[in-house]
Amino acid sequence: MLDLDVICELPKEFLPCEFRIKLAESEWEMEQARKLRRAVFCIEQGVFVGDDSDALDEIAVPIVAVSCIGGMADQVVGTVRIHSQGDDLWWGSRLAVHPAFRHYGHIGATLIRMAVSTAHARGARIFLAQVQSQNRPLFEKLHWLALKENLRFGRPHCLMQADLHHYPATEAPIASLVTRSGRLT
Repeated sequence: MLDLDVICELPKEFLPCEFRIKLAESEWEMEQARKLRRAVFCIEQGVFVGDDSDALDEIAVPIVAVSCIGGMADQVVGTVRIHSQGDDLWWGSRLAVHPAFRHYGHIGATLIRMAVSTAHARGARIFLAQVQSQNRPLFEKLHWLALKENLRFGRPHCLMQADLHHYPATEAPIASLVTRSGRLT
């Protein structure tokens, strides 16, 4: 009998080596983003009951992190949405990363960068987000300023503002950022 563990030294778990962070373009990307948000905000965190959709989904620009196999999109593993409130004020919301991918490839940070850079290209002079308090250190490392502590949906949040000097405008509508996998410590 052959021992396949001795013959094949491949890892038992497959992890994609590349993630593309981009504007959601196809229906399957938008549907998987909606499912991921429900899984994170409704099931995992219990912030919403049943569905986290709201009126902003109608006007928001969805951004997704897609795992790639052989350079081809495989599945949505992260998402965020952005929307404008007037000419120069933009907001980011509903940042979610699949639990299995939270420690690989800097997906959350790259989604944040893409969100702010996209809004910057679309005229943002101010970019804000209501950030869950446990995520405040990540945003501060990414050049965000905490403005005010508050409660949202019964949970501690912090109103934060991105320093746009650290986020170059990303103008191409199909632009994407690529991040490689690697376990964060």
